[in-house]
Amino acid sequence: MAKLTVEDLDLQGKRVFLRADLNVPLADGRVADDTRLVAVLPTLAHCLKAGASVILASHLGRPKGKPDPTYSLAPVAHRLEELLGQPVPLAPDSVGEAVEAQARQLEPGQLLLLENLRFHPGEEANDAAFAQALARLGDCYVNDAFGAAHRAHASIDAITRYLSPAAAGLLMCRELEALGRILGRPERPLVAILGGAKVSDKLALVQSLLDRVDTLLVGGGMAFTFLGALGHGVGRSLVEPERIELARQVMAEANRRGVHLGLPVDAVVAEGPESGEGRAVGIREIPAHLMGLDIGPLTVARFTHALSGAKTVVWNGPMGVFEKPPFAQGTLGLARAIAGCGAFSVVGGGDTAAAIKQAGVAEKIGYVSTAGGAFIEFLEGRTLPGVAALGERS
Repeated sequence: MAKLTVEDLDLQGKRVFLRADLNVPLADGRVADDTRLVAVLPTLAHCLKAGASVILASHLGRPKGKPDPTYSLAPVAHRLEELLGQPVPLAPDSVGEAVEAQARQLEPGQLLLLENLRFHPGEEANDAAFAQALARLGDCYVNDAFGAAHRAHASIDAITRYLSPAAAGLLMCRELEALGRILGRPERPLVAILGGAKVSDKLALVQSLLDRVDTLLVGGGMAFTFLGALGHGVGRSLVEPERIELARQVMAEANRRGVHLGLPVDAVVAEGPESGEGRAVGIREIPAHLMGLDIGPLTVARFTHALSGAKTVVWNGPMGVFEKPPFAQGTLGLARAIAGCGAFSVVGGGDTAAAIKQAGVAEKIGYVSTAGGAFIEFLEGRTLPGVAALGERS
């Protein structure tokens, strides 16, 4: 870990500006899934136990640069109080004299949650003045929001020019270490599994992974563009016609590099995602009026076999419309196969992490990332602004 970490800092009596990813789903005014809140607890506990006070900051949703009660962090404050067992007051704003006064009054061991950073347009604009206003709240900066590290926003990037030292939180460290095992010197064979809807969303990732993996398994909607490139009729399945030639090039490149590229051999088909049931058919037998909405049992078996002997596995993207029960078995079956294959496994993306939890195998996965876009961009080999902005260990 070349970056400065929160464990390197002397926090006694300091006010820590802690940028977290508290962008959680809400339902009926309450937090519907507290996974991201639980993920930041170790860093929070470390800071408070070390004698610091904490100014906790995050965005929530897309309020378009102005206050919107729908996106208030009040439900997050309430759930954090339950998780921490201590008061978590919510500031009326994220910047300003009143908030600065609240921050100054904090005693060691106390916490203040700022209101949604995106209530100000300066956050997403990476605005220097907004970043300076945030910086005035703390004595040092800790970023534990890997899930937002691919965004050059004021609380992630610009703030580090006005508040130092800037260190990685414990969750950020775990994310970088787990992904570093894939990008650095992974134990081989290395198997990557990609799903999700579109090839275009994962194109750079596919091309990056071909440089690194021994086997690449492709499922989800994106697989049908590859199958179309092979000349298969895939009914009404999702295909990106403008990406067909690119899919051919990817398959040729995989063949040239000696990378095994596995595609579905069967699919669960139906008229649409809202259909009450589906049936498994061979890839060459998809009726013209139906669409593939999950990988079939033969594909699950083939992908499971491809995992045997793997030492490292990375997975992003479901194998079908897994949120609908008739089309969940491929994704859940793959989750169980990864959990049972004995490899060091890293899973990333909100849908994929949800599938791991739904399959009941989260504790058998090496690392479940809280990130989606940042996870993909890191594996593409891109520099993430939120990581680049952190200080280096001396």
